[in-house]
Amino acid sequence: MIAQYRSLRSPYDLLRGEMDRLLTGFLGPAADGLLPPLVGNQPAVNCWETEDAVMVETEVPGLKKEQLELSVSGGELTMKIDRPDAAQEGIVYHRRERPVGAFSRVLPLPCEVDGSRVEAELHDGVLTITLPKAERAKPRKIEVT
Repeated sequence: MIAQYRSLRSPYDLLRGEMDRLLTGFLGPAADGLLPPLVGNQPAVNCWETEDAVMVETEVPGLKKEQLELSVSGGELTMKIDRPDAAQEGIVYHRRERPVGAFSRVLPLPCEVDGSRVEAELHDGVLTITLPKAERAKPRKIEVT
């Protein structure tokens, strides 16, 4: 009698597993999960809107404020980050996932902001940027006469 191996997973699950394996092998560890490779080695960003401001929050562990450069122009927030390579001589890395080097990220803003009142705070490795909305971007209550 010949025993036959049967997978309990659907063919679609098997195909997805193989595609994930292929992409991970081709693109490296950044392809794990399929969402991180879209951003690469850039930190993940949360962006939300309140009545008065647009808020941006990103994780930048180990960075000092001198290594961050922020600017607002033309409806976009530009974040430039410079992580120096702290490679030590005489060591061999077996796994290196923490990104190093300089990169920038441009986020389109959902509305017009007042660039002169933007504030940024770095606390416990989390950068929080408050972008106050421009007066004309804020909702106005219109009185009916």
